[in-house]
Amino acid sequence: MSPFVILFLAGLAAALAAMIYIVVSQEKVGSAALAAALSGGFGAFTAITILYEGVLPVWLNHTQNLWGVQVWWDLLISLTIALFFVLPRARAAGMSIFPWLLFVVCTASIGLLAMVARLFWLEKRAEAA
Repeated sequence: MSPFVILFLAGLAAALAAMIYIVVSQEKVGSAALAAALSGGFGAFTAITILYEGVLPVWLNHTQNLWGVQVWWDLLISLTIALFFVLPRARAAGMSIFPWLLFVVCTASIGLLAMVARLFWLEKRAEAA
């Protein structure tokens, strides 16, 4: 089994575990620390990937065939749906929307996880007050 297949399967296992946790959890507000750690970890993995492979493969991956375009559109749709649910809560928590939106547009899940970490932290702080 190649290292890429192992990384693929590890990502699938982690995502499934997270989805199960979300389904069974009764928390009103998620974990800011976990979201921040995921953002940092994925950001570090992305930095390593860019260091070793550059940025051009991102363009090539998403423009070479229909599957690449499909994955690109899936990413865009997923981010849009996530923002549809996150932005009203972020506004209610007093977050400045434009800088976060710019961060999410430029970094996708890395920025979204960081934004959610900040949102969860603000919501927990307001809940405690």
